[in-house]
Amino acid sequence: MPSFSPAASVWAATAAPGPDLPAFTGERRADVAIVGAGFTGLVAALTLARGGASVIAVDMVEPGFGASGRNGGQVIPGLKDDPDTLDRVFGEATTAFAGGTADLVFSLIDELGIDCDPVRGGWIQASVKHLHLPRLESRMAQWRARGAAVEMLDAAGMAAATGGRGFVGGWIDRRGGSVHPLAYARGLARAALQAGAEIFRDAEAISITRGTGGWVLGFADGGRLTAGQVVIATNGYTGRLWPGLKATVIPANSIQVATAPLPEDLRARILPGRPVVSDSRRIANYFRIGPEGRLMMGGRGAFREPRDAADYRRIEAALAAFYPEAARLPVGFRWAGRVAMTRDHLPHIHQPAAGVTMALGYNGRGVALASAMGRAIGAHLLDGANPLPLALSAIRPMPVHGLHPLYATAMIEAYRVRDMLER
Repeated sequence: MPSFSPAASVWAATAAPGPDLPAFTGERRADVAIVGAGFTGLVAALTLARGGASVIAVDMVEPGFGASGRNGGQVIPGLKDDPDTLDRVFGEATTAFAGGTADLVFSLIDELGIDCDPVRGGWIQASVKHLHLPRLESRMAQWRARGAAVEMLDAAGMAAATGGRGFVGGWIDRRGGSVHPLAYARGLARAALQAGAEIFRDAEAISITRGTGGWVLGFADGGRLTAGQVVIATNGYTGRLWPGLKATVIPANSIQVATAPLPEDLRARILPGRPVVSDSRRIANYFRIGPEGRLMMGGRGAFREPRDAADYRRIEAALAAFYPEAARLPVGFRWAGRVAMTRDHLPHIHQPAAGVTMALGYNGRGVALASAMGRAIGAHLLDGANPLPLALSAIRPMPVHGLHPLYATAMIEAYRVRDMLER
């Protein structure tokens, strides 16, 4: 089980405590069992409980322990592919689903009254390379044609919107924004409990078998949970519960830092409208203003768990390049979490057996996408006439999965280029 010190992340240090939950023991039964209490599992549990199903969600640690409580809190609509490509490959309904994921997050927060510092300041995809601008302009134009509130930003516009150095242009999608992700996850857990779902912590599911009364989940401490339907929503923390599933994703570490609170003069100049930003390079950096007015920056880390401050040097160097004045402040927090990367950089929904549904592979867009996926899966299980947002795919373990993660990541990029050419 991966370690995670509550003091490591700025989110854990600033979130209100989560609900008091019991550990899973004994034998229980439900209509639907959900493995993984992150955004997907929690929104699915909420949706199902509101629809009248009996639901038990379990997490190997607690709600929000994994990527849902450690990510950058960037609420980004869409998928990695452009909308014209999504239309062609999956259909317009999938494109509409992807475009509406941020709307779902903010509407849920409003409806449930979740205290998670939601800010709809937009998402900026920034570029430090003139070569990338035509592609970004095409992407922006495709979303604009579908009614999205988007626009291009030139170098001067980027400087005004970000207060950062080195950006030659970019585009802003005003559907996007930010949340405190751990507070959001804990708020979803409270809402699911209030709707009638049960949630258990310290419950590591280690086996799944088909029994006469449905699917039976076995737990490390000997407990058993029987359900007619099972949802596996473990994403970057997927283990060996279902054969081959773990090998469909590469769990890449994303590392983040947060500075000490910015002084007032810097707060007025750095990301003044509080947008979230990621750059357009293949190994991108992403940044925003976080709790207490701290400047946060994240990006790709080593594939092993970070050991000390030296493992964060690359991301701190990027912060210094974009924001040299802020880089003079001490770093208050350093932490990491796993991003589940797929070979095509798209999420996948699997139903490998009747009564088993799994969704994973959010490729760094999990706040909005995982929330919307949980809603869609819950609605589908309540009524099969409600369609899933993506076509079902077979579980195809990557042959590169056993390689060193650096080689595996290079192979994933090669797969993606080949798949794009084949489209």
